[in-house]
Amino acid sequence: MNAPKENVMVIRRELFDLLGSFQGLNFEPQKYLEAFLSRGNNFFLARPEAEINPAYKQIIPYALIAFQNKLAYYVRGKKAGEQRLVAKGSIGIGGHMNETDESLFAMDEQAYRAGVEREVNEEIKIDAPFEDRIVALLNDDITEVGSVHLGVVHVFKLAEPKVEKREAMITGLTFLAKDELCAHRETMETWSQICLDSLDRLLL
Repeated sequence: MNAPKENVMVIRRELFDLLGSFQGLNFEPQKYLEAFLSRGNNFFLARPEAEINPAYKQIIPYALIAFQNKLAYYVRGKKAGEQRLVAKGSIGIGGHMNETDESLFAMDEQAYRAGVEREVNEEIKIDAPFEDRIVALLNDDITEVGSVHLGVVHVFKLAEPKVEKREAMITGLTFLAKDELCAHRETMETWSQICLDSLDRLLL
């Protein structure tokens, strides 16, 4: 049997360049998201095409799960959807925004927020009240993976550290303080390294 076709949300790279492309983190996410989430500026593309064509940027929510001064950390197992990130440490939860019945043509902010909640819930179970804030955009054109993705960095501030994994690709899920995370930095995926280097500002 053929695997079901997966379509993922993208914007054109030229839109990102027009708004002002950057390397690393940008702390003015709303300036970009207002444009990215305007109907007509985003659309769905077959994932095999999106993964290799730098004319498009896949929009990826990247949620940091925080409790007090600690963040959820895990290692991507062999069942990770992005094989280029297997065995890498991560402090980000999230993934591709997929085509669904309520967003057949494009995503506005309401549809995006619903998609983020659905994506995070697929990967982990949060058993505590939390606040979700968008704090930055993340771009890394240096790596092969980064050149076709654009991260929207969310911070989920939890009232209690009650999180369980749902997906098999998440291994060793635990909460670590900044100094403990820094000890794992060299084995982390690039996006997590970029976030870790500006962690104090992201968690303000």
